[in-house]
Amino acid sequence: MEIIREKKKVYPVSDLLRDYLEQFGRHKHLPLEYDDLLTFSESMPLYDRNDEPTYWETVIYSSGSIDVIEHGLKLIYTQLLSDGDESMLEHLRVDRVDFCAFANTRPFRIRIRNRFNDNYDHFYIKRADASRVYGLELEGLLSPSRVNFLVDRDTLIEEHIIGIPGDAFIQVNMQQELVNPVRLAKEFVKFGDRCFARLLGDMRSYNYVISV
Repeated sequence: MEIIREKKKVYPVSDLLRDYLEQFGRHKHLPLEYDDLLTFSESMPLYDRNDEPTYWETVIYSSGSIDVIEHGLKLIYTQLLSDGDESMLEHLRVDRVDFCAFANTRPFRIRIRNRFNDNYDHFYIKRADASRVYGLELEGLLSPSRVNFLVDRDTLIEEHIIGIPGDAFIQVNMQQELVNPVRLAKEFVKFGDRCFARLLGDMRSYNYVISV
């Protein structure tokens, strides 16, 4: 098995790209930057439902910063999904903040719960990588799928894509009678090609999402 010794390079967002994003409402001033989330004081491994370790760890912030962090995260969520409508803030709660040191952009995954209906959602905060930003914009322009995202200087915010992670689907769901493995394989190949053409990259099995 070949060992990957170097991770993909992260490219800074240029002034021209930033101007383009601002023109189309993708560049906004955010209440928190990526580096603000790195100030956590403790972390613990995150396990899946089968008590197996994941690539994520749950982080904990000090009592002096947690209120500011949580309020900022809720504001970012409203900017991402409702154009900054703060009327929903009172119903939101930050359930958990997870960190993945394994991935290229070392993302944070934020779990937000709506206390009004007890539903929860996720979004991601990453170091802004220009190639990823171009890929997300091309995805919105060239396909029916559009991923909401925002950029503020060196910080990238992405919405969560709902579905079953590819590796989990293969392990658990492949044996179901309604699953056509040939059709699924074709979709993986086409999706892999689209990701390559649109610069999305980083297509390990657990980064594929199966939308049933």
